[in-house]
Amino acid sequence: MPFSIAIHGGAGTILREQMTPELQREIEAALEKSVRAGQDILSSGGSAVDAVTAAVKVLEDSPHFNAGRGSVLTHREMVEMDASIMSGKGKNAGAIAGVKHIRNPIELAKAVMEDSEHVFLIGEGAESFAFEHDFLYTEQDYFYTDRRYDQLQSMKEKGLFALSEFRYPDDNKYGTVGAVALDQYGDLAAATSTGGITNKQYGRVGDSAVIGAGTWAENQVVAVSTTGMGEYFLQENVAADLAARVRYLNETVGQAADHIIQGELKDRGGEGGLIAMDKSGNAYFAMNSSGMYRASIDPRGKCKIRIYADQD
Repeated sequence: MPFSIAIHGGAGTILREQMTPELQREIEAALEKSVRAGQDILSSGGSAVDAVTAAVKVLEDSPHFNAGRGSVLTHREMVEMDASIMSGKGKNAGAIAGVKHIRNPIELAKAVMEDSEHVFLIGEGAESFAFEHDFLYTEQDYFYTDRRYDQLQSMKEKGLFALSEFRYPDDNKYGTVGAVALDQYGDLAAATSTGGITNKQYGRVGDSAVIGAGTWAENQVVAVSTTGMGEYFLQENVAADLAARVRYLNETVGQAADHIIQGELKDRGGEGGLIAMDKSGNAYFAMNSSGMYRASIDPRGKCKIRIYADQD
């Protein structure tokens, strides 16, 4: 069977004029490290679930992406992280939201899927489950970066939840990371992880932790991970809707992705994108924004890394 993997590091307004060569090299290197981590597992006969977990962990460990180490800060200057994972085989899934002391949230989502009777755990309960299953307690200091602190102060001054000025090339990017994969056994999987939105309050949770909105995997149909304005992706149930269009309307994955991202979602003002993989291991990238950090390794082993929307 062919096998392949694709990843994303968030979509939104990513400006060439703000991107330095050094920063671009660092981001592209992290994307390549992520996609190759997943590919290494697939090529050695590993599962799609393990591949997407490994790929997302690399992005969570990088300060360049809004997940894990590089997560944005809440109104109270804390990090609250969400993640979800789904296996196309049997449609098993796991999700967590609002965790503050877990270094790699995607690993916890995977543990919920594999080691609990539940699908979705939140906050203190999710962390209690984590520590009972030998996850290490990680201090908040680990997640702090100067960039995210500066972003929060800028937004607090203006009373905003979306940035109106740019200090970095992707300040107005909806920071989520994700991966989709097909393994040698024909199984699909998808995973998504995020730090949410800067200056969020009230325990806000977006689409990344929600099975059907931010993550979906169904064998012989599609695997999907989304990134964008979470409230719109929740309302449109984007990931599951894409799968339904493939299943019931016999659309290709590309047709279904474009219909949602360029049609219904865009018409409502929902900016963002998604990555999807069909049952043959073909990766699709759809976005209605100026860019999306993304990379893929196709069934022939060819690696592609892209940032801007106008790159094929």
